[in-house]
Order: sequence, then structure tokens, then C-alpha cells
Amino acid sequence: MKKTLLKKILLLVIAGAFVLLSACSESTEEQIHNHLEEAVAQEAEFEEQQGQITELEQREQELYNEIIQLDMEEFDQIQELSEEALEVIDERADKITQERESIASSHETFQMTEDLIAELDEDVKEKGEEMYNVMESRYTAYYNLFDAYMNSLELEREMYEMLQQEDTEQESLNEQINSINESYQSVLDYNDQFNEYTVEYNELKQEFYDEADLNVTYEENETEEPEEEEEN
Repeated sequence: MKKTLLKKILLLVIAGAFVLLSACSESTEEQIHNHLEEAVAQEAEFEEQQGQITELEQREQELYNEIIQLDMEEFDQIQELSEEALEVIDERADKITQERESIASSHETFQMTEDLIAELDEDVKEKGEEMYNVMESRYTAYYNLFDAYMNSLELEREMYEMLQQEDTEQESLNEQINSINESYQSVLDYNDQFNEYTVEYNELKQEFYDEADLNVTYEENETEEPEEEEEN
């Protein structure tokens, strides 16, 4: 039994050594490439959540449109629809939190390229640093987008809670709706920034691969852009 266990341990050690030797045999450029493509793969959850978030936004917009068609004689229905809208908001918050987690994982992997880029020859390094800085700006834009979106969700949540109160004044409701619309303008602005950095990064990544003589089949828009959010 001990012999068998020792054999298994030996196999694991050999396998580990093989992986280490394989990594050592890769050029710095190839290691960077691997990290970049892994970062893209880690955004798969981001892409999946985007579609689901859009569907939830559309559902909430439908609920909102139904509510504003009602009058106070139909207050029970307003309460019911508002409660459903609050549930949708909770789902949206959950989905975008999952989305952020995938972006954060991607960011962590991407940052593994920083020290490797510093080892490159000057011309390739310059292009790599330019690419790196743009991608860092893209991540920053996303985090700002996330914060703005969550703030908008909180304002929407407050609005639907107000709609459940029969004594809510129209003036207060109008002020809340204005606050929501203003908050979504910030969401749209950060969304535009994120999209612009995404396009710029994809172009720079291709240029970096070319400069580094990496023969990579590369699809345009490989890194996804978020869809624009809808306002009430």
C-alpha cells in the first residue's frame, strides 16, 4: 500500500515538474498571450449575465409602464406590480454582482502580465504597456459603471416602495423619477467609456501580438462590450 502511495506521489511530482518545465519553455510573449486569453475566457460569465440583465430590465420596464397606466382606484394592483418590480430589482442586483465577480477575476489574471511586459524588448514593451494601460482604464470604467448601476437600482427600489404607500405625493414621486433618470445618465456615460476602451484594447492587443511576432488567430470584438441600460 505504501509502495502504491509512493508511486502516486512520484507521478504527481513528475507531472508537476512537466508543467513547470513547459511553462519555462514558453517565451515571455507566449506567457503574456496565455494570461490575456485566460482573462478573456474569465469574462464568459460577464457575457452570460449581460443577456439576463437585459431581459430583467425589459421586464421591469413593462411593469413600470403598467403601473403608470393605473389610478388610485386600482391601488391594490399598483402594490402588486410594485412588489413584482422589487423582486426583479433584486434579481438584477444579483446578476450584475455575478457579472462584477467575473470582471474582477479577469482583472486579476490580466495583472499577471504587468511584470512580464516589463521584461520585453523596448519596442514590444512599449506596445505592451500601452495595451496594459488601456485595459486598466477599461476595468476602472467598469467598476464605475457597476457602482453607478447599483446606485440606480437603489433609487428604483425606493421608488417602488413609495408606490406601495397610498399617501405618497406625486411631487415626491416625480423628484424620485428625476433622480433615477439622472443616475442612469451616469450609467450610460460609464457604459460609453467602457465600450470605447474595449474597442481600443482589442485593437492594441492585435497590434501587440503582431509586434511580438505571435501568430494568433484573433477575432475582432473578442472582449465584449455591455449593452446600454434602459431608463424609466
